[in-house]
Amino acid sequence: MIGCFRSIFEGCLPAFKQSRTFDRARSLALGVLGCLGRCTITGMLSANGSQFKDWSAAYRLFKGDRMNLDGIFGAVRRRVQKLNLSSEDTNIYGHMDDTLFRKKGRNVFGASWLRDPLGPPFANNFVWGQRFIQVSLSLLENGSSGPSKAIPVDLVHCPATRKPGKTASQAEIDIFKETQKKAKLSEIGAQRIVKLRTDLDSDGHAERKLVISVDGSYTNETVIRKLPDNVDMIGRIRKDCKLYALPCEQPQGSGRKKYYGEELPTPEMIRQDQQYPYMAVRAWAAGKIRSFDVKVIRNVRWRKSGPKNLMLVIVRPVGYRLTKKSKLLYRNPAYLICTNPEMEISMLLQAYIRRWEIEVGFRDQKTLIGCGQAQVRLKGVVEKVPAFISACYGMMLLAAHETNLTEKVSLPGTKWYKNALRTRTTTGDILNRFRAEKWLESIRINFSDFVNIEKKMAKLEKLANPILSSLFYMRN
Repeated sequence: MIGCFRSIFEGCLPAFKQSRTFDRARSLALGVLGCLGRCTITGMLSANGSQFKDWSAAYRLFKGDRMNLDGIFGAVRRRVQKLNLSSEDTNIYGHMDDTLFRKKGRNVFGASWLRDPLGPPFANNFVWGQRFIQVSLSLLENGSSGPSKAIPVDLVHCPATRKPGKTASQAEIDIFKETQKKAKLSEIGAQRIVKLRTDLDSDGHAERKLVISVDGSYTNETVIRKLPDNVDMIGRIRKDCKLYALPCEQPQGSGRKKYYGEELPTPEMIRQDQQYPYMAVRAWAAGKIRSFDVKVIRNVRWRKSGPKNLMLVIVRPVGYRLTKKSKLLYRNPAYLICTNPEMEISMLLQAYIRRWEIEVGFRDQKTLIGCGQAQVRLKGVVEKVPAFISACYGMMLLAAHETNLTEKVSLPGTKWYKNALRTRTTTGDILNRFRAEKWLESIRINFSDFVNIEKKMAKLEKLANPILSSLFYMRN
């Protein structure tokens, strides 16, 4: 697996101006996945055994234009498309969402007081941190109707605009308002979708449609009206939003053209109305093909989308039990709209279910990889370090897929771990495999430097089992 990771990183060579800069970045990339403590720059160096060398060059790597993040993410994006070409589905499935990296330093660029998304629903808690927007592409593992992984192909810093003080002039206030409009997450999200579509066209996939899935914060006028051609968006809407039918007739002679017909019931009212029947749709979710009940209303209009026709999809709440003997509980219904009213329902539902993988990716990048833990505060550095770690995370998933590590767990689980329930290889399993290969490789190199390797390995055979066991099962 580690050899495949190096091969994928070789595709990032054009993103660096010098070969020595590329070698240093490749060494840090191996340190990102091998780091056992906090994933700071010094932690990456310590994971590679460079803690007794000059560390200033590693910090300078993220300053200036030594590293082109678009080139690094471009190599990841092209690799994902190459692996997906074997699927019968010609669409490209993407996901976009924002996340919060918590910080402690008061002088970190872009850090501000932000609402805590993990806070209780009855109170708005605020935390000190930075906000980023990530765009990921789905890596289809077993075709269009199977599991997938969200591979990050873009991560951009979105700092909030600092509000001027009470003594600010009117000109400063006007500049603040204009800057604030451009710094909104919806505005930046629309720009990232346009950039992704442009990059896909330059990669030679202009004929393939991009299906982007977002949550409710990006299902608004700013994003929908700025969607480029050959892009379909699927997003959540409120259960009480106002939707309209198509206009029946247009005014004769001179008059303003009608865009909206009669007002339709709200999505919640449609869900409860028996006149709108449910239809069964099958899609992959939680380890197997499942059946979902949905209501579909095509060709509706929304004032946020203007004259664009939409499709409303209502997914019935799914029942579940915490234990085999517990009572049946229900999740919340889902209210979705799609900018393509002719899209196949099973394809739409499957595309939106895959959006959950970007949430899984956020958790893995923060807790297992350590994205956002680097102790840096300069403007360019705070933007590049998390993006570099996110790109390394995507390369790791690609390497695991190409080595067929996702089909079976290469390292057996512990005695108390129920192996029968392991339906998929987790990120922790992939990291264990990567670190085991890296440590075994390092052991051979270190022994050969100062000891006769044949005599040393003969003595080491007696302790082979304890050493290999400790290496295989050491977790972050």
